[in-house]
Amino acid sequence: MTIRKKIAVIGGGITGLTAAFYLDKCARENHLPLDVVLIESSLRLGGKIQTLRKDGFIIERGPESFIDHDESMIEITKHLGIQDEVVCNREGQTYVAVGKHLYPIPKSILFGGAPIVPSLLTSGIVSLSGKFRAAGDLLLPKTKEDKDEPIGDFFRRRFGKEVVENLVEPLLAGTFAGDIDRLSIQSMFPEIYEMEKQYRSLIYGMKKTQFSLLHSQVKGFQTFKNGLETLVEKIEEHLPPKSILKGVKVESIDKLQDGTLQIYFNNIAPLKCHAVIVTTPLNEAKKMFEHYGFFHEIPDMNYATIATVTMAFQKLENQLYEDAINFYFSRNSDISITTCTWCNHKWDNVAPAGYDLLRTYIGRVGDEAIVELSDADIEKTVLHDLEKSLGIKQQPQFTVVSRWKQSMPQYTVGHEKRLQKMREILKKEFPHVKLAGSSYEGISVPDCVSQGKQAAREIMSELFHEESSILA
Repeated sequence: MTIRKKIAVIGGGITGLTAAFYLDKCARENHLPLDVVLIESSLRLGGKIQTLRKDGFIIERGPESFIDHDESMIEITKHLGIQDEVVCNREGQTYVAVGKHLYPIPKSILFGGAPIVPSLLTSGIVSLSGKFRAAGDLLLPKTKEDKDEPIGDFFRRRFGKEVVENLVEPLLAGTFAGDIDRLSIQSMFPEIYEMEKQYRSLIYGMKKTQFSLLHSQVKGFQTFKNGLETLVEKIEEHLPPKSILKGVKVESIDKLQDGTLQIYFNNIAPLKCHAVIVTTPLNEAKKMFEHYGFFHEIPDMNYATIATVTMAFQKLENQLYEDAINFYFSRNSDISITTCTWCNHKWDNVAPAGYDLLRTYIGRVGDEAIVELSDADIEKTVLHDLEKSLGIKQQPQFTVVSRWKQSMPQYTVGHEKRLQKMREILKKEFPHVKLAGSSYEGISVPDCVSQGKQAAREIMSELFHEESSILA
């Protein structure tokens, strides 16, 4: 007699949704004796993906787009039947503020092509001496030490202080809200970490591999016609309603004598299952096994606190930046916001005719207090920064402030070793428990989709050995 099995997915963000979707899809298509349960502590699914549709505007409270670097997104959209709803960004210019001036960033730096230094030769982002120092990468030896190091140290060693302050730091602060003197080069840029080992010179390595500073082999930014939450909504529609538990918090996980697992909750009876995929933040995942003590040596992960501030204006009078899509601000620019996206320049579908929609990030590691200000004070700060940097003096028609407290995982030096140790412990103590999500192997939407699918593949391989390739 075939024993019916149950798999629990803890966390209803995009990683957990993806894992549950592929598990359910696999079970249905192959007639497997399997039940999937998705468990979310809040009353909604999607995690940081939240789209506000308001009076013809599409406002993203969390992430606003994705870059399908591994084609995980095109694959899941085909399975969901929403590939025709995917839209691509318009082309435009990205700027970085250095001191009191805005400089265009050569597209080859962001999106691959010519390596960093030749692109900088015609740019005002760094001084002449800074350009000569960056070119020194062609002569410098590779490091003799095979160990992780902070992103800041790595790029200073290769390109010098000025390139780091005026280009690397603002781009990464605006993307990850992190401290480059703590973030791990091995975890954040594994390709460039290996590039030094293989080619010695990063300039030569970037030319050979067409590497880009923000995203390798970029095809462009994408989202959905009706906002990023379309993905969340469609996955939820495909899952059996009875398979989703909302407003239920997991307190702990135990291993029973027969090898099955028991999940304990804050407000309902325990749940017995055969495997678990945990997609919550790392610190929450650790607490679920706290009574066993085997994660005590793993330090808690740091998370950055940020806010997104989206403002709708009647068509702005300032036409100085008609081609602008993104602005990044370095720490030496005397600006509180870290990045600004001119949304209706970037996308065709986000604002009605006659309006401009600007979205800024505020807050980063070391500057979290600003997020605690009232909405009115945050709005005042952002407007002051927009006037100072872009010359915008108009008052917005409305402002949407979205706070994300302790939400941006910080892959600090040693992250890879800590993650490897956690997985080794689980493999020994809880072989049918998998970790996946933004705390582990990438924070972008495609990274999380890939991790969710991979966790589902591993569990199906373990529980149904003959079906190990069905999610390939």
